Amino acid sequence: MIGLFLGDTDFSVAVHKKIRKLNKEYFIIDFSKNNKFKKDNNSHRISIGKFGKIISLIKEKKSKNVLFAGKIAIPKFSTLRLDLKGVYYMPGIIRAAKLGDAAIIKAVINIFDNENIKVISSIFFNPELTLKSGNYTKLKPNINDNNSIKKGITYFNKLNSLDHIQAVIVKGSTILATEDRQGTKKMLSKLNKKSKGILIKLPKKKQDLRIDLPTIGLQTLKDCKKYGLKGIVLKSKKNIFLDKTRCISFANKNKIFIKII
Repeated sequence: MIGLFLGDTDFSVAVHKKIRKLNKEYFIIDFSKNNKFKKDNNSHRISIGKFGKIISLIKEKKSKNVLFAGKIAIPKFSTLRLDLKGVYYMPGIIRAAKLGDAAIIKAVINIFDNENIKVISSIFFNPELTLKSGNYTKLKPNINDNNSIKKGITYFNKLNSLDHIQAVIVKGSTILATEDRQGTKKMLSKLNKKSKGILIKLPKKKQDLRIDLPTIGLQTLKDCKKYGLKGIVLKSKKNIFLDKTRCISFANKNKIFIKII
């Protein structure tokens, strides 16, 4: 029995679909904003403040492993009703919330570690959502592009472990934009329509690779076209690539390269 903590984004839907296809026994704790898995009979809607109830359900289901997929909707903490474990753990959750939804998931994982509940990688059942090293499009980066990519990677390597940057736009020797907690789409909106930049998305330093892997999908490619980007660079086996067949086709049609390093 696998416990699925599912939030928003298409990634959570992909995980749910794969688990069902594999005929795995599962239950869901739906942390999405609008209860998107309510039609599944195995789904449970439990407030993040009810940690006692959550942990009791995991033990009742005799679940040895749980995984997280998708973006957790940050709750309005002042309205939460807490059980005893919720009262005990909530201060840490509130502190984490100030750093974003990924930090909330990390705080929850720490709680599960404390309760001897194992959290496995979000792509454990979906390894097909990652890519190995290589170029995946007809268009490949040229010498100048590769120099830009090296510049972007050097920038990432200089970041400290407390930085939350997971993506940059680089052109030549210039970092045109960096991603903050508002996400890639917001970062791209800062560019002009013919930026000729390259999007590089890499895991943050000391990132828990069980969760919050850099993710792209078809909308990312459409945004790259809108702002005139030349290509996308991701880290081998440390990314989530949704709907990759359509993405690669779109990239080929619009002369955008996709490189996995």
